[in-house]
Amino acid sequence: MPADPALPVDAAQAADGFVDAVRRIEKGELAFPLPGSGRTAERFAALRGVAEAGLCTARLVEGHVDATAILAELGEPPLLAGELWGVWAAEPPGEGLVASRAGQGWVLNGLKQYCSGAHSCTRALVTARAGESRRLFAVEVDAGGCRPVEGSWQAVGMAGSDTPDVRFTNVPATAVGEPEAYVRRPGFWHGGIGVAACWYGGAVAASRVLRDAAAGRAEPHTDAHLGAVDVQLHAAEALLEQAAAEIDGDPTDERGGAQLRAMRARAFIESVCRTVLDHVGRATGAGPLCHDASHARTVADLTVYIRQHHAERELAGLGAYLARPEGSR
Repeated sequence: MPADPALPVDAAQAADGFVDAVRRIEKGELAFPLPGSGRTAERFAALRGVAEAGLCTARLVEGHVDATAILAELGEPPLLAGELWGVWAAEPPGEGLVASRAGQGWVLNGLKQYCSGAHSCTRALVTARAGESRRLFAVEVDAGGCRPVEGSWQAVGMAGSDTPDVRFTNVPATAVGEPEAYVRRPGFWHGGIGVAACWYGGAVAASRVLRDAAAGRAEPHTDAHLGAVDVQLHAAEALLEQAAAEIDGDPTDERGGAQLRAMRARAFIESVCRTVLDHVGRATGAGPLCHDASHARTVADLTVYIRQHHAERELAGLGAYLARPEGSR
């Protein structure tokens, strides 16, 4: 499916990259093994690779492969060829989505924020309130009552991810799993580390101009910045490899370590990304940001993307979990 011709250029390019990646997945040319399959490290490496090439495309691809994993974990049929899936599960304050019964099925009404790929996805998994519970539903994105809200995505960084609010009006939906199953499954935490693997790929991409600068001229401060960046990236890579091995060793979280693992991994890799961006900027100055469009886009995109980690709010959650684990789950 070609990108919507009405999309801005950056969003159209990301959508085209998304379509191409899904076609390659379907042809067996690109693989994202399921979390806990014994090949989780390959999944994280594939996410990193897509992110190195472009963070907005990676945001869309990550949603598609996350949907694949969610459906498999909750015992649903696999995706069909040609489908482009998103996962729209942000729950910020505000109106939100409400699910209500309609005959043997459901309909969704309300506003869903942060719907990446709103103009390119054909289907999506969305969270909505059903009575007192939160529940996951599958919807057809091109249903008549599913409309992106014009002007609701004003981002500069991650502009190409096409992440507007979407207004739902009596949109037919199919329940996926039981109430609260989306957040209670082990894969919720495994998937969070997959997002961090994308952040890591963005940090690797952002570091390229520093490596090139150091290779082009011997200068001790530049070398020092590159050394600091290398330490951070090496540690992040090692953490992702360890996390993958731990997931494969306990895919259904029998030992109860999934939440703590994900909180630690996401917090650390977010901090690595911030540190890398700082060192690269200090070492190379304004030049690459002003004259290298690809680098400037990567920096802007990564700055926004890592804000999916909610900084001190999530660090406080980690601290509370460590101090009072029984009350934090």
